[in-house]
Amino acid sequence: MGTWLRPHPVRGGTPATARLVCLPHAGGTASAFAGWPARLPPGVEMLAVQYPGRQDRLAEPVVTDMHEMADRLAAELRGLLDLPMTLFGHSMGSGLAYEVAGRLERESGFVMNRLFVSARTAPHRIDGEHRHRLTDEELVAAMRHLGGPDAAVYDHPQLLPLILPPLRSDLRLLDAYLPDDVTPLKAPVTAFGGDRDDTCPVAGLSAWQDATAETLEVRSFPGGHHYLRENEEAVVEAVSPALLPHR
Repeated sequence: MGTWLRPHPVRGGTPATARLVCLPHAGGTASAFAGWPARLPPGVEMLAVQYPGRQDRLAEPVVTDMHEMADRLAAELRGLLDLPMTLFGHSMGSGLAYEVAGRLERESGFVMNRLFVSARTAPHRIDGEHRHRLTDEELVAAMRHLGGPDAAVYDHPQLLPLILPPLRSDLRLLDAYLPDDVTPLKAPVTAFGGDRDDTCPVAGLSAWQDATAETLEVRSFPGGHHYLRENEEAVVEAVSPALLPHR
């Protein structure tokens, strides 16, 4: 599956009948979804995306353009269109998941079972951001403000040279990603958010209606921007009914 995708065995050892592809947040890694496979329904194969420039891809150049990132990830997924597929993107992963789903619809005629977007409003509704220009101190403070189980890593100065460069590159990608509008997907979209996420209020998730020709579903969970970790069981339970083919 190349270097982009981290496959997890199907629970129970049964043959895969559907795939879930999970795209992490800015600065994030495939391990953000490590707890999900054990909670998924039998028959679902999970693939977690590993972006270049971090962990075991540390030696690879980072990608700072959303369209290049989407082109490369879509190319990785084109060989896996034999089963129904669902995308789940968190924060930065939301915009990337939308771009990938659109490419596979237009270029391969493949419609996702569903697109899940999390903790970020639709890209055409975001005013220009300039977070990649923050100083290291400002960037660390901003990440601590977002909270989540991984916030403590910023308390270790020796790790910052490994953590901050890919994070800053992801923010540069997001800051430059400002489409004027979005093209509606044929796939249905569900938007998740934390009810205390001041970077993406739940009300802002309604803008994703522009991204689908289907009816948008919106759901909130207790917590802030990284509500996923503290609500992992509830989130996977909410995602699971959409994974297996039923349409």
